[in-house]
Amino acid sequence: MDKIAAANKINEFLAAVVTHGGLRLKYRIMVDPPLADQRDWEKPDILVDFTGPDSPLLLDRGGELLRALELLALEMLRLHSGEHEKISFDCQNQRSLRLQELRMAATVAAEKVRQTGAPYHFAPMSSRERRMVHLALRDEADLHTESDGEGSRRCVVVYPKDYKPAHPAPRR
Repeated sequence: MDKIAAANKINEFLAAVVTHGGLRLKYRIMVDPPLADQRDWEKPDILVDFTGPDSPLLLDRGGELLRALELLALEMLRLHSGEHEKISFDCQNQRSLRLQELRMAATVAAEKVRQTGAPYHFAPMSSRERRMVHLALRDEADLHTESDGEGSRRCVVVYPKDYKPAHPAPRR
């Protein structure tokens, strides 16, 4: 991926969206952005950071519009799903706040699994967020994580290391 060409395409796309959408937003596109301490697991090649009076619109409903704009940019650039982490859209530091939230949720889930011996199922989340949970728990020797489900219902499950289900699923 040519980062400068990709950043220019994102700029053209966002200029049209902001102008034609009548949005009161400004954005800054950074190629190879410096890593803030909260971005230690997310190292995008291109970071788009939004500010402005209409920022709450981007963050409403759990950042739905922000994620939608990011997804449209990824589709426009024709990036394969394995390259999606190369582009990151953020607004009012929402990404690092969400990362902190996921880390805390992973810690709570780990303790719950240790106390009960039963698997813990997270709510469905994006592949990027699932990756953050897997990374948050990767050093826990007494646990293991897996993604389960299909499509938009895919979630992370935290298991005790040697967990065996009472009734194994039938083989297909």
